[in-house]
Amino acid sequence: MTTAECKQLVNGYVSWLKEELRIEQLDSSCVIATPFLDRHNDEIEIYVEKRGDAIWLTDDGYTLGDLRHSSVALDTDKRQHHLKAILQGFGVRTQGDELCVSTTPKDFPQRKHNLIQAILAVNDMFVMGEESVLQLFKEDVEKFLRLKGVAPFRDFKLSGYSGFDHKFDFAIQPHGDRPEGVIQAINRLTKDRAASLAFMVSDVERERGKGNLVAFAFINDSEEPINSEHLSALTAYGIKPIPWSKREADVAVLTA
Repeated sequence: MTTAECKQLVNGYVSWLKEELRIEQLDSSCVIATPFLDRHNDEIEIYVEKRGDAIWLTDDGYTLGDLRHSSVALDTDKRQHHLKAILQGFGVRTQGDELCVSTTPKDFPQRKHNLIQAILAVNDMFVMGEESVLQLFKEDVEKFLRLKGVAPFRDFKLSGYSGFDHKFDFAIQPHGDRPEGVIQAINRLTKDRAASLAFMVSDVERERGKGNLVAFAFINDSEEPINSEHLSALTAYGIKPIPWSKREADVAVLTA
């Protein structure tokens, strides 16, 4: 795929994103309905209001409230630790049940992007079984990589052509003819997860130039099979999907 083709894909994604955003005025704030969907296939909504010179962005408590209503216990040490790690990675905090960030007009695009990514990541906590609570999928991926002689860097940020910073779960050093690589651990692959990762990788590649980055996605398929269309979406953007059940057979692509 050429740089021009990648540019066309990124521009198409940005155009789609703008067209699908809807804004509704409330009493003292507004709500932005995004095209990203939660696990109920409902649009993720961000509430925006001015507080002095700052802009306050929040999910109005929906994400954590929905998990609690779905009998997902958030008060265990493991889940609290995992929740804090997610939010800290995106610069998001909690106020009661709200996931929120404070920003300025200048930083609004990046901070809104971070909040949406945090909401999607927290949503994934719904599918964690008891075994995953004891040993989270990302930790399993890191242990597997180190066992195979791959030394990853955790929570690696790269800047894209759009100006957004994108946080990847792991990065690996160049090896032989292979350039620097990034790895995402995905507990449950959805259409939105695939689209989000595709945008992240394409945006960074556009900034760096084609051929200067390789991307991999470890996908947890222990609970349910992976949708083939979602896998195809990753492959179309040059992202190598590695189902967890096939990790032993596919690990060669990381060490070649």
